Amino acid sequence: MSASSSGASSKRSGWGLSRILSVVGLIAALIFIVGMWVNLPAVELITKGIPILCLIIWLFKLPRDRFANFIMAGLIVSLVADLVMQWDKSLFVPGLLIFLVAQIIYIVAFVSASRRSSWVRLLPFVVWGLIAFLILNPYLGDLMLPVVVYMVALVIMMWRAAALVGAHGRVETYELAALVGALAFGLSDTLLAFNHFIWHDTLTMFSIQESAPFIGTLVMVLYWLGQWGLALAAGWETKDRARGVAKK
Repeated sequence: MSASSSGASSKRSGWGLSRILSVVGLIAALIFIVGMWVNLPAVELITKGIPILCLIIWLFKLPRDRFANFIMAGLIVSLVADLVMQWDKSLFVPGLLIFLVAQIIYIVAFVSASRRSSWVRLLPFVVWGLIAFLILNPYLGDLMLPVVVYMVALVIMMWRAAALVGAHGRVETYELAALVGALAFGLSDTLLAFNHFIWHDTLTMFSIQESAPFIGTLVMVLYWLGQWGLALAAGWETKDRARGVAKK
């Protein structure tokens, strides 16, 4: 078998694995959402981490550099946090602290790709964080400190993703994927905090008082979208950099 045919076979195999992981992750996500609506905690526990696990496996099979390794580490820590928070709802704070570690890892990943300051891009995220804090503050009680620390990390994570875009002279696809992922992650966590401390699965702004996982469903969809964007950024970064070097 020639080198070219071997490479083509390897590429087809990679595409096959990607499709399988995508289908498995999507099915697991749908089953988890159904489990939320019909209140099947065991089903939720079994399926919640599968979409992230699929992303980890997909990244593990790809050539990776330092940036991608950091992102994969963040996904692994996020998976642990998912399982901890799903195992027992009273473990919200330990789960939050584990997710804090994931946020720090993502920050390190973005800084490893670019240390550009881009202070102007920090401003909208500071506003985001301040507004969220002002809304949440009356409801936080003894959890004010861990929530504030997490919000600061979340703001920094989104800012560093935004600072990454165009940092090397041209906008790369992995930079856009990282930004979309970070923004979706940030919105998911913000809605999660509002729902956990204020709404409690009700939509009082629309006069819907019955408890139902409207917000919880949106939180999970945005969360998976965010992690998917970050995983894509890790998967595309090496290719984008290689293409940029080839054009020089």
